[in-house]
Amino acid sequence: MREIRESDWKLLRQLHSVALERFCEQILSEVERINSDRAKSFHRKYLDIYEVLHRRDKEVAQTFNDLRRSTAFIHIASMKGRGLLTEDEFLRFSQETRDVVHHLLGS
Repeated sequence: MREIRESDWKLLRQLHSVALERFCEQILSEVERINSDRAKSFHRKYLDIYEVLHRRDKEVAQTFNDLRRSTAFIHIASMKGRGLLTEDEFLRFSQETRDVVHHLLGS
């Protein structure tokens, strides 16, 4: 696979923390919805929240951990595929990077 351009690498490093914050916000909103469900017992809420955090922790790891130039395209594709980059942010990447990401996402 191609190596990511320096300008795209720098942009990814900037957007990485922004996208991580967005993803964590989504996860915590999901937890809040579960916790506010008055029809569920506290134990059921606990089990549901545990399941969400367990599943989402894997997604966080896949999308954000071990950021390296060699995995940059995969990270961008994962962020894009999860809706964590705005269209304007994604368009800031070079056409070459956008093409690779679209290919990885099968679009």
